[in-house]
Amino acid sequence: MQNVLFVLLRRIRTPLILLIVVYAISVLGFVLIPGVDDKGQPWHMGFFHAFYVVSYTATTIGFGELPYLFTNAQRLWSILVIYASVLTWLYSIGALFTALQDPGLRALMVRYAFQRDVARIREPFYLICGYGDTGTLLARALAESDIRSVVLDIHQECINALKLEDLPLHVPSWCADASHPDALTMAGLTHGNCIGVIALTNSDDVNLRIAITARLLHPHLLTVCRAESQEAEKNMTAFGTDHIINPFHTFAARLAMALHAPGMYLLFEWMTATPTEALREPIFPPHGHWILCGYGRFGKAVQERLATEGIAVTIIEADHARTSPPPGSVQGRGSEPEVLRQAGIETAAGIVAGTDNDATNLSVALTARALNPNLFMVARQNQHQNEATFRAANLQLVMQRANVIAHKIYALITTPLLPDFLQLARPQGNEWANVLVARIGGIVGDVAPHTWVIEINSAATPTVAAAIKAGCKVCVGDLYLDPRNRVDRLPCLALLLMRGNESTLLPPDEHSLVVGDKLLLCGRIETSRHMNLTMHNHNALNYVLTGIDRPAGMLWDCLTRRRN
Repeated sequence: MQNVLFVLLRRIRTPLILLIVVYAISVLGFVLIPGVDDKGQPWHMGFFHAFYVVSYTATTIGFGELPYLFTNAQRLWSILVIYASVLTWLYSIGALFTALQDPGLRALMVRYAFQRDVARIREPFYLICGYGDTGTLLARALAESDIRSVVLDIHQECINALKLEDLPLHVPSWCADASHPDALTMAGLTHGNCIGVIALTNSDDVNLRIAITARLLHPHLLTVCRAESQEAEKNMTAFGTDHIINPFHTFAARLAMALHAPGMYLLFEWMTATPTEALREPIFPPHGHWILCGYGRFGKAVQERLATEGIAVTIIEADHARTSPPPGSVQGRGSEPEVLRQAGIETAAGIVAGTDNDATNLSVALTARALNPNLFMVARQNQHQNEATFRAANLQLVMQRANVIAHKIYALITTPLLPDFLQLARPQGNEWANVLVARIGGIVGDVAPHTWVIEINSAATPTVAAAIKAGCKVCVGDLYLDPRNRVDRLPCLALLLMRGNESTLLPPDEHSLVVGDKLLLCGRIETSRHMNLTMHNHNALNYVLTGIDRPAGMLWDCLTRRRN
């Protein structure tokens, strides 16, 4: 703030000096010019009285001739003071408005306001670098989960869009280059409450710089980076980045999972969904011959995954010299019927429109559908604003890069045990996943499941920890009971129990808990709040365990003592 005032005062230095001079001369004139009191005797104003008269005269308030009527000389001086001071004020006010419109000063004021907002944050927060489609989805998901965040983006229009968003929490934002360490520091990288930095810019080089800066300035900070090339992934891994997310590889892996285990694919989609998102419908991609249009980074990732599933793929690529597709690929654009026929569209089981142009991908999908209505169609959506047109195209599967990244990051930072659960669930098989999906669907209804972690200790679950230490047996099933009416069961399910290095998938109701256990649960979003009552209220826990509802309060304690 001192810098802002210093710059502002320097910009209006001349008007301020002129005001001081005009006021000084005006006051001096009133002091020197003699007046007449009510008895007809000469008298002179003091400096305070003269400054008082000049103040209401210069501001055109006009209290009158005080304390005595002015002489002609004083009135003449008043006329001069009025014109001189009013003109000086008009000039000074105009200079002030001009200074306030100066881009440099406005940028300085915005930066100060941003630093003040960041300094006032008292809760843990994440620093999001890049507010494109992915940053928009992630910031909203975090705000809806009552998690604070701070945003940096190099484009002012993105920051303006954030300021117009109706988010549940205030998100401080600033237009700056996130690759500069000073900008990251001002955004709270070294702030005591900053618990993670998320690099989501559209440049792998910038994301790498952010990861390096975070590792050097705050070594223990959680770092999550987006990377779209293998070279960037290797560099980020070398600097110890905690999580590196390649949207192309992630989507390709999910597509391959849907081919051999649709139930497992649906489980992964549900578990990594953001709050209030509708449940995904199951998909069943067919085996057989597939056509892949576009052999860039996305196309290479999809082709590699389909090959591991034993799927025969014919690639259509317009620029063979740049992408170097494998032998047998068709040169041309997938939107041309002749090219699609050459690739075998009539007998194909599925097609992936994976170019970096949304219009081309939609054209490929519509042309392919006209030639083979039974195709399973997958398309890549590059821009979030084209969502309506892709939805209207009625495709079986759409790869939206922003959704893929935002969902995975949200799952990583909000539910630490979820990656462990998904890793353990993957080898369980499709039938196991189908049963679990059916159970979860029966619990949550039409909205994506909410996941949360409970750690049995004195800080997070004081009543449960105290009961276990006192020798009371508390089981997983006890946590399912509604503390308002234990006959009812809370709509939730324990997915994973971690005890040290040991893990138990889907722990049974009779599984006993011990201090130090970590439990991953999923259910409706309001269930965690009801379960917290059991975790923090001794009477609620006693009612859940024994069925005896003991009233609490000072009056009840007093009556109990008298009875005893």
